[in-house]
Amino acid sequence: MTTHYMTISWDQLHRDARTLCERLSHKKFKGIVAVTRGGMVPAAIIARELECRLIETVSIISYDEEEQGELKIIKQPTVAGDGEGFLIVDDLVDSGITAKAIRKLLPKAYFVCLYAKPAGKPCADDFIMEVQQDTWILFPWDSAPAFAPPLIKNKN
Repeated sequence: MTTHYMTISWDQLHRDARTLCERLSHKKFKGIVAVTRGGMVPAAIIARELECRLIETVSIISYDEEEQGELKIIKQPTVAGDGEGFLIVDDLVDSGITAKAIRKLLPKAYFVCLYAKPAGKPCADDFIMEVQQDTWILFPWDSAPAFAPPLIKNKN
């Protein structure tokens, strides 16, 4: 399978998080559970926009670079109980493996992400953009600006 890449800028990420907040603004949440690490930045934006001060984390490792590996929960949320009244925030739902594990931990929480792939889409209660399953999203925290030489210099 060919992997396609999609770059998300800081501006786009912020716009998408705020758009998600507009959809959530009619709901009241006791707190937010950010899925570390990818969900931390969107969770911070959402917490600000919804004026939510209680932020908890859940940490699950499922990727090694671009390969999905064995699921390992390394930190569970401590104050969210069964998730009732809590908003779970992640950057992306891919295969749904991580989302399903989090749903088992917090079955009554509302799960949102900014981007969803077809295999994981049913796991999210809401998301902003669907991307193809074979797309690898390059988030702003995964890349750094660097000098690029003029194209003509690459032809030598």
